[in-house]
Amino acid sequence: MASSVEIGRNLIPLPLTSLCACPCRPSSRNTLIFNQKRFCRFNLGIVLDGSKSVLRIHRTGISINRRLIAAVARAEPDSINEENAKEEVDKGQKLLESEDSVSESQLKASQLQKRIVFGLGIGISVGGVVLAGGWVFTVALAAAVFIGSREYFELVRSRGITAGMTPPPRYVSRVCSVICAIIPIFTLYFGQIDVSVASAAFIVAMALLLQRGNPRFAQLSSTMFGLFYCGYLPCFWVKLRCAMAAPALNTTGVVSAWPILLGGQAHWTVGLVATLISISGIIAADTFAFIGGKAFGRTQLTSISPKKTWEGTVVGLGGCIATTVVLSKIFHWPTSLLSAIAFGFLNFFGSIFGDLTESMIKRDAGVKDSGSLIPGHGGILDRVDSYIFTGALAYSFVKTFLPLYGV
Repeated sequence: MASSVEIGRNLIPLPLTSLCACPCRPSSRNTLIFNQKRFCRFNLGIVLDGSKSVLRIHRTGISINRRLIAAVARAEPDSINEENAKEEVDKGQKLLESEDSVSESQLKASQLQKRIVFGLGIGISVGGVVLAGGWVFTVALAAAVFIGSREYFELVRSRGITAGMTPPPRYVSRVCSVICAIIPIFTLYFGQIDVSVASAAFIVAMALLLQRGNPRFAQLSSTMFGLFYCGYLPCFWVKLRCAMAAPALNTTGVVSAWPILLGGQAHWTVGLVATLISISGIIAADTFAFIGGKAFGRTQLTSISPKKTWEGTVVGLGGCIATTVVLSKIFHWPTSLLSAIAFGFLNFFGSIFGDLTESMIKRDAGVKDSGSLIPGHGGILDRVDSYIFTGALAYSFVKTFLPLYGV
């Protein structure tokens, strides 16, 4: 009675007698061996049709152990010679490799589709929030800061970091996350960051020093850095977008046609224009660095992030500066080409520094992503790491080197 094994849509011949441990034909090699460690989620069934039998294996997992094919080929040594058995094993291996490559490519395509869809959604939402400004911008930033600070303290508590230090207590981490979210609101209301951050640092330090047990310096240092990284630095985006309320008088074109119901031309302040140019420059830096690294990447930039290369970094820098210069011509701010180039360089420097800082934290924590909130992107910190330091640099540059907010 003829039989075969079907894997996917391919049939491998196999005598049905080999599937039975018949007492009249004892054999030590007539049993199919399945390794459960690598044999992932598939349905197995035998279909009898006249004089032929088919053993159907429907794959729903990632990979199947190649020992299955070898076992099938060895199941009936008296009817399949050694040469044929080797051919069947090779066919099975090639079949599995081709199916694995197809499933891997499908998985990558699905992940890319998710990244594009959610990336566009995030971009449109962020654009609307930035245009709205005021409390809308500040509350949205506070929500992102709260989630990002929670992810940071979870990274601090991970095994990779806790192996060399004592993490802060959970109640301190939660209090810090709330404080980090409140600081941007205080910045908008009072216009100052220093008092809010100093008060928060004092409260958290006292809570750590008065806790039960033995307070450790590692707890204090990781918590203080969390306040600085997740609370203090993001507040400069509030100061850049909302505090610089001087109208960008040199803006024309699209800006001059802005509807009066939405604020008219006066809505386009120096803070709004600077924020849009800075965010666009960061997006361009990440995009061009990725494309340049894929096309020309040869020399590793740093061991902190092995996939980043010097070639990609240079391309990203060029893309960031070019984007900044083009937007400066559109908005007529800043009016000086040298100022626009310097602003683009500063945005790129803050972007790459923030990216590498978060990569270092994740590397020590032993994780790939800071979270799983955004499908295809990871956590909040994975998306905003390039923006954390850039806001402070952009605000300081405009405030210090462009005192008239547009020279």
